[in-house]
Amino acid sequence: EVSSFQLETIEAFRPRVAAVLNVTPDHLDRHGSFAAYVDAKARIFLNQTEADCAVLNADDEAARALAARTRAHVVWFSRRRPLGHGVFVRDGRVVARLNGHVEEIGPVSEISLRGAHNVENVLAATACALWTGLAPAAIRRGIARFRGVPHRIEPIRELEGVQYYNDSKGTNVASTLRALDSFTERVVLIAGGKGKGQDFAPLAAAARGRVAHAVVIGEDGPAIAAALAAAGVPVTARPTLAAAVEAARGLARAGDVVLLSPACASFDMFDNFEHRGDVFRKLVERLD
Repeated sequence: EVSSFQLETIEAFRPRVAAVLNVTPDHLDRHGSFAAYVDAKARIFLNQTEADCAVLNADDEAARALAARTRAHVVWFSRRRPLGHGVFVRDGRVVARLNGHVEEIGPVSEISLRGAHNVENVLAATACALWTGLAPAAIRRGIARFRGVPHRIEPIRELEGVQYYNDSKGTNVASTLRALDSFTERVVLIAGGKGKGQDFAPLAAAARGRVAHAVVIGEDGPAIAAALAAAGVPVTARPTLAAAVEAARGLARAGDVVLLSPACASFDMFDNFEHRGDVFRKLVERLD
């Protein structure tokens, strides 16, 4: 993974395969505008040549537009529709059509990760793996065995019928929206931290009818609370993550999900998102 901050200063960096999964507003406090942020992300293709590969999301408007900004061979992926050239879902299966050759990789049901966005992640990873020469059977085994990484809708434990998930990597509104989309259960959401100049109205709109209660923390907690309250979502503010976990436990009932997905950076209270997620995990593990 390469951040927009890192891409701003690259000189010789040339990935053989570069994938852009989606482009949504982030780090606007640094870049100043969404257009400037897109420009920074597009630098991942700067030194690629026709011998390299750019993997792009055909379902994402901003990602589609990046095809005009690379000299590399473009391989598309789509969760929503079959493609003439790329990796997609058809009849519940991951399918690759590259250079006229069609290959079925395996059923979507073998993906153990929650969320439609993780299906997209698998499609992108499949495209990258195929370009580098990995066999379809090996790709299918990898998909079936992969259980995710920490801080990304990471299941922590179930206690008294309530499931606890750590999505500390949800450092912007778009990421938290994806996390919320991953659950059909009633959610008690823990959110807040250091904002990035984002509008929290889309989070509030998505939370309406889906989030039973929100517990907010951190520097931008009041801004999130105001947006959620305006949308009719009940909100409680707490000064620390430990207090937020205790509050969420008291608000959740059997069958619910307690989800840490802050929609903000962590630097007002923690060293980084990993530190925040690790603290959350320890707090949840200590509940009795």
